[in-house]
Amino acid sequence: MAPVKKVVVLDYGSGNLRSVERAVARVGADVEVTVDPHAALEADGLVVPGVGAFAACMDGLRAVDGPRIIGKRLAGGRPVLGICVGMQVLFDRGIEHGYGAEGCAEWPGVVEQLHAPVLPHMGWNTVEAAEGTELFAGIEDQRFYFVHSYGVRDFPLGRDGTGPLKPPAVTWAEHGDRFVAAVENGALKATQFHPEKSGDAGAALLTNWLRTLG
Repeated sequence: MAPVKKVVVLDYGSGNLRSVERAVARVGADVEVTVDPHAALEADGLVVPGVGAFAACMDGLRAVDGPRIIGKRLAGGRPVLGICVGMQVLFDRGIEHGYGAEGCAEWPGVVEQLHAPVLPHMGWNTVEAAEGTELFAGIEDQRFYFVHSYGVRDFPLGRDGTGPLKPPAVTWAEHGDRFVAAVENGALKATQFHPEKSGDAGAALLTNWLRTLG
């Protein structure tokens, strides 16, 4: 029997911490919600949730040394999963109400308001799963629960278009126009939607993520 994976949900003052904790525990992980950097660095997996404004989430993340923790984990190939604004802050920057804020810059791209007749984008939506996806294996045709008004509408696959690294696997969804619904990039994975609110499909996605923890 495989050992139970230890997962930390990073508590930086943003996100549905307890619902994420319950959802990850339900699929078989040993979960701790904490701000402790040692625990966050040493866990098999780190979840970075997030709700609210991009700039406020980044302020909270910096207050607990989150960008360094994320960067150090990734440098060692240790898995990180971002959820909702926890995905958005992994990009270069976010623009809300005309105000720009710097993100963690793990991926190129700008978070901006969606071009849609109705905002927020709230409710169930299908996705166009990336080829070779790990997160969506076996659930490519399922619906997931979104609550957001901002997203990444253009994702360049590389900062210079070249290089030895495998390009990220990008999953898309549509609300008014196309936006990034999920990204899988080696140890770093993230979803714009809330798997913890997505019923059986969300549980299956979290199970798939746990399988990537090694």
